[in-house]
Amino acid sequence: MNNSFEFKEKYQIEDLLHIMSILRSPGGCPWDREQDHQSIKKNFIEETYEVVEAINKDDPALLCEELGDVLLQIVFHARMEEESGRFSFSEVADGICKKLIERHPHVFGDVAVSGSDEVLDNWDAIKRKSKRQKSAAEAMDAVPRELPALMRSTKIQKKAEKVGFDWPDVNGALAKLREETDELTAAIDAGEKAKIQDELGDVLFSAVNVSRFADVDAEEALTQSTDKFFARFSLVENMAKESGIDMKHAGIDELDRLWDKAKIINKD
Repeated sequence: MNNSFEFKEKYQIEDLLHIMSILRSPGGCPWDREQDHQSIKKNFIEETYEVVEAINKDDPALLCEELGDVLLQIVFHARMEEESGRFSFSEVADGICKKLIERHPHVFGDVAVSGSDEVLDNWDAIKRKSKRQKSAAEAMDAVPRELPALMRSTKIQKKAEKVGFDWPDVNGALAKLREETDELTAAIDAGEKAKIQDELGDVLFSAVNVSRFADVDAEEALTQSTDKFFARFSLVENMAKESGIDMKHAGIDELDRLWDKAKIINKD
């Protein structure tokens, strides 16, 4: 047992920092000591998605727990950097505090705003200035490639929109989607694998453009459609089982009939 640790009824952020320093110390946990940024980066992603899950479930107790797991990841990475002498958790906190103050001049300064839209415009302008982004291309380049593809494409399209590189309305986006679909069909007919991938990407990118004009989040829309497919497929599988139908050997017409019935049952 580590003699420097004090058990308490309630712990604070300083206690979490102390616990992490103990875990990473020579007398601490072998697993925690072996980790580096690369080895646990996926854990960070998983914990973040679990926070989103708690939000979607509207579960405060689960949200509190999952936020703690995300905070642990932040403390873990900050501790590694402190051990290397590059920065500490206090510098992380200092940096985000200064950023929030700088990007809210209407709260911490004398700038007047008319509403949320102007707040976001000011935020983007201050961000571009602080990061020395002189062009829209530089702003696009700053969008992490590691983001989910639909989310990244939405962000890049919005940056193009800010400098006027956009369709006047959704009709242009829809026409482009139809054009890209036709090109994908031609690539499939030609059997060109590389071309198919290229055109499929263009179709997805164009679909995101349509979602942006329709003010619909592409990630949420795809998640909802995937959930809908799963629910209907489960119904099809159950109906096939009840009817003694082997799905692997059933014809597409028979499966399509079951699918139509599932759509009637599950209309959402």
